[in-house]
Amino acid sequence: MQIIQTEIYKYSIPMVPFTIATGTMHYAQNLFIRIHTDEGITGVGECSAFPMIVGETQNTCFEMAKDFAQLWKGKDPLDINHRLTELDLFTAKNYTAKSAFDLALYDIAAKNANQPLYKFIGGKNKIVESDLTIGINSPAQMAEQAVEFVAKGVNILKVKLGKDPATDIERIQQIRNAIGYNTKIRIDANQGWSYDDAVIALTALGKYDIEFCEQPMRTWNDELLPELCGISPIPIMADESVYTHYDAERMIRNYACKYINIKFAKSGGIHEAIKINEVAEKNNMPCMMGGMLESRVALTAKVHFASANDNIQFYDLDTCLLGHKIDPVINGVQYDGMKLILSNQPGIGADVDESFLQTLESVRI
Repeated sequence: MQIIQTEIYKYSIPMVPFTIATGTMHYAQNLFIRIHTDEGITGVGECSAFPMIVGETQNTCFEMAKDFAQLWKGKDPLDINHRLTELDLFTAKNYTAKSAFDLALYDIAAKNANQPLYKFIGGKNKIVESDLTIGINSPAQMAEQAVEFVAKGVNILKVKLGKDPATDIERIQQIRNAIGYNTKIRIDANQGWSYDDAVIALTALGKYDIEFCEQPMRTWNDELLPELCGISPIPIMADESVYTHYDAERMIRNYACKYINIKFAKSGGIHEAIKINEVAEKNNMPCMMGGMLESRVALTAKVHFASANDNIQFYDLDTCLLGHKIDPVINGVQYDGMKLILSNQPGIGADVDESFLQTLESVRI
């Protein structure tokens, strides 16, 4: 089998503004690709650039994708390890752009095997229930949104924090006062706190039954995480501190977290995500499947991955519910409340409506 052509699209999805500690997003800066082969099998991939976190934009991903497509032309897509090694030799990092190509290879391979992706990577179709995220706003508005979500049957809330500790504490206090303690709450500071702020916030928030806190500080403070883990009554989950399995090994070796959040946009896709999860599982450390602002194409791939790995025990898979104004995806995973239901179609099992793609800037290599 050989790659004969790659379609690359600036897959922009308009959004209701979504705010975290590091900034506000007004549209999902995504990339969508289709890799065509000489045997008629086409693989799809998507990535979602989040520049204030990973340092890539939609434009940088688009330009890198042109080079990746040219590099792979005429080569075997089923040789996943060699294809991805070629990308790593060609350019360091750029994990977000690489993740779209990784997904497309796995889509082709699973379709070639006539298996749904979760089965191709050795798993089963299990029930996956996601949290639903509340972006940063005033404490009263966040509490109001929490009440609305719980009324709709949401069982797990993820609350964005990372501003000044006093207001962040008030945010959680008002949410708990509004919804009680029957709903799980997990928090995500997105690197927004200093060490001292993290100590203040986490020690004060311990009484509010918080499941865990994602990434309390900037990654350059990773050496302070072991001390923070010893102080905090709330378990710490590493997010931006873990891009690759080498990062996972370092964090585990230093006792710097209790959990790890795996995201394709950080890891470069499924291939590296498998390695991160293997390292974590070997060390009895559960992981979460997370994401940026992907549509249901990459979301479907993430649910396949989560279904294939029992060590993935937490699910932050609400990306396309975070204010996406349109859903141009055909087939793919479906929401039943906050549960995600996969089909047994071969491969990822999702694509994008052609009429929507025709409105986007694109190139064929």
